[in-house]
Amino acid sequence: MPPTEDRAALACAILASAFLAGVGPAFAQYADRVSATVEVASDERRRGLSWSEGDPVLRGTLSVPVADGLSLDGAAASLWGSDRHGGADAVVDLGAAYARQIGGWRLSAEGRYHLFPGSSGQGYGEIGAGAAFLIGPASIDVSGSYAPRQSSIGGDNLYLSASAAMGLPGTPLTVSARIGRSAGDARDPARAARLRPDGAYWDYGIGVDYMKGRWFAGLRYADSGIAGPEGRHAGASLIGRVGLGL
Repeated sequence: MPPTEDRAALACAILASAFLAGVGPAFAQYADRVSATVEVASDERRRGLSWSEGDPVLRGTLSVPVADGLSLDGAAASLWGSDRHGGADAVVDLGAAYARQIGGWRLSAEGRYHLFPGSSGQGYGEIGAGAAFLIGPASIDVSGSYAPRQSSIGGDNLYLSASAAMGLPGTPLTVSARIGRSAGDARDPARAARLRPDGAYWDYGIGVDYMKGRWFAGLRYADSGIAGPEGRHAGASLIGRVGLGL
């Protein structure tokens, strides 16, 4: 039996396998509701940390609905030999998400497994939940993601965030702002530094997005509270992207 701290990762890997097994039949049944995007971005930055060492990336997403409110989702981004993830050439995120609208609230839950082609022993899984409330053209979201204790991340990891977005009336523009905090237990400080290079920390950012037909573009300012040498590829950055919805 795998070590206790890796059983959660194994469960998430099984979820990823279920994703691959379900895409074919689901695609045939819900082909008219499948959504996908392709884009280029100046950085792959997540939770205030650059996963691509500040280099531009190619990114794609795919969402396949399999039941009312339930979808199988996948995403991939190039990393070009990321030092943060053991020299990985890419990250592939596989999982499932469930969302339900209750009055003005949209509640959601998800499970994800992150694979890192080009490296060994880097994959890890996490689960999450969120709630969003619509107020006219604006939305307010709160969410949390938890990665149970896994050897690949040196412990566990909890991420809590809040964000707000508003479409500007009469324009194809949406402005947004977000703040998040990462924390957790570090059983192996060297490996835990992969997701929390300075221990518990805050990240924050603001952005503006443009959407016209199937085309979209965005510009985002991102920063974090990580200081000192640990702050490499975690400080203030302006990130641009442009893509196409399929």
